[in-house]
Amino acid sequence: MHDTSTGSTGNTARPSRRTVLAATAGITAAMAVGGTAHAAADDDNRLRTLISRMTLEEKVGQLFVMRVYGHSATSPDQADIDANLKEIGVRTAAELIARYRVGGIIYFTWAHNTRDPHQIADLSNGIQKASLQQPRGLPVLITTDQEHGIVCRVGKPATLFPGAMAIGAGGSRADAHTLGRISGAELRAIGINQDYSPDADVNVNPANPVIGVRSFGADPDAVAGLVAAEVKGYQASRVAATAKHFPGHGDTAVDSHFGFPVITHSRELWEKLDAVPFRAAIKAGIDSIMTAHIQFPALDDSGDPATLSRPILTGILREELGYDGVVVTDSLGMEGVRTKYGDDRVPVLALKAGVDQLLNPPSLDVAWNAVVKAVRDGELTEARLDESILRILRLKAKLGLFDEPYVSGAGVDRTVGAPAHLAAADRIAEGTTTLLVNEGRLLPLSRRTHKKLLVVGADPASPSGTTGPPTGVLAAALTELGFTATALSTGITPSAATIAKAVAAAREADAVVVGTYNVTAGSSQKTLVEQLLATGRPVVAIAIRNPYDVAQLLSVPACLAAYSWTDVELRAAARVVAGRVKPRGKLPVPVQRADDPAKVLYPIGYGLSY
Repeated sequence: MHDTSTGSTGNTARPSRRTVLAATAGITAAMAVGGTAHAAADDDNRLRTLISRMTLEEKVGQLFVMRVYGHSATSPDQADIDANLKEIGVRTAAELIARYRVGGIIYFTWAHNTRDPHQIADLSNGIQKASLQQPRGLPVLITTDQEHGIVCRVGKPATLFPGAMAIGAGGSRADAHTLGRISGAELRAIGINQDYSPDADVNVNPANPVIGVRSFGADPDAVAGLVAAEVKGYQASRVAATAKHFPGHGDTAVDSHFGFPVITHSRELWEKLDAVPFRAAIKAGIDSIMTAHIQFPALDDSGDPATLSRPILTGILREELGYDGVVVTDSLGMEGVRTKYGDDRVPVLALKAGVDQLLNPPSLDVAWNAVVKAVRDGELTEARLDESILRILRLKAKLGLFDEPYVSGAGVDRTVGAPAHLAAADRIAEGTTTLLVNEGRLLPLSRRTHKKLLVVGADPASPSGTTGPPTGVLAAALTELGFTATALSTGITPSAATIAKAVAAAREADAVVVGTYNVTAGSSQKTLVEQLLATGRPVVAIAIRNPYDVAQLLSVPACLAAYSWTDVELRAAARVVAGRVKPRGKLPVPVQRADDPAKVLYPIGYGLSY
């Protein structure tokens, strides 16, 4: 049979539906919305029959969602084969599935899984084929982190939307739903059926190094409405949405990738703040919820991370909030979950806490064998594993993976980056740009008086590897709008020589646009802006990540918040600068004064217009 992972999706010979277990026939249809309770019970009986036929090793495999290097399920590049052998002990995705029978695969850009839409679709088909050809083979949950904005694994030509905080600035639940629906349709077309999005954290800490603009904002009710809308959008396109990071990662100054954050909220504050978006997600029918590697003493004073906390995951999430969907850990390779226990204990403790899916352990061999041993030693029961596997199989059935696990090249061509999708992303972005300062009505810039523009600033790497650089994107967009714009990348930490070069170039321009990136009191970006202002040329600052930059740039006559440095947000900001559209975004977070953080400089809901 032709290998689905190396040929074109348009010509792929896919196994017939008979390859998918006959025992699952009709499960998907019966689990569709509107199915009766009797039908649901019937479906569960079918799924339980599948589970009863599985070996212990197959059951353990279903619980894991694993990374794997390569653009193909069977024929990756040699460098990716070498990386797989080093990290996982297998050569390919197909070998990973054959050895460990994993229930899920996660795609990353750095693992070379996401080169282009047809390649991704072929990889997805190859993964499904490899799994379904096993004895008692099951379809695979294929997932990724497609949050949009600053966290994005699938790049152009797929449609890329503004990130969560930008959507928060737009404030439209309809737009959040549209984002989910379109992004979901494009992910589904390339074989990705679960998305680790939306972020349901309420970002109340401006110093938060890991959430920030990935959050819809600081108002729990506003965040909740946008989370629920996006969830419904994704799931309308038959992609499982995932609210994260339970019980709430919004108020931390520590990145759980590298440390072990402690949230000091009281139980009462948690109920009023962090819990609100998760309750809304559950009410909206969320398919999966991701845990946080944080310590939350008011909810569990044991010192364990929430990912390993039975009081939090079973006591609160399952029993108090009434959630019975899939619970997935955040990556088990992150430092926040590895600080207290060894890599062999973490997966076992997570399952004992109430987790269903174990995401991306640093060593799959260690983690997988630890779970097998825990069952054989009696620390975990097979019945406990069966509970989680039933939830996972229910989700696979709901998503239609038992009936049609494969995707087609025609579906890719019809769906991914469709003109109507790209137009929707641009339209949504236009409502997000937030004007914070506009002294003397400098904006919109006139092409008559400010024809020649210099664009300088930070050029952080593209989240998806397919966009940017920001200064170039802004300059091109402004030139297209009738200006003559030149780009000069000055970086996140411009040197004195770089600043001098920018100042010299500014003297030859009519105005300067500077893209700022998380400016601090001691940042040389602040020095750059001050020296540009000293030339006497008008300076327009665009905060391309956190909107808090404006508090450090009190002398600039005009300042906008774009909330991310991806093309769609920068093009929207350029249209606002040029007056092609009026700024309509409103701050979804408060901006505190830099010299006195107890005082608010700009409140939630602030935003100027023309």
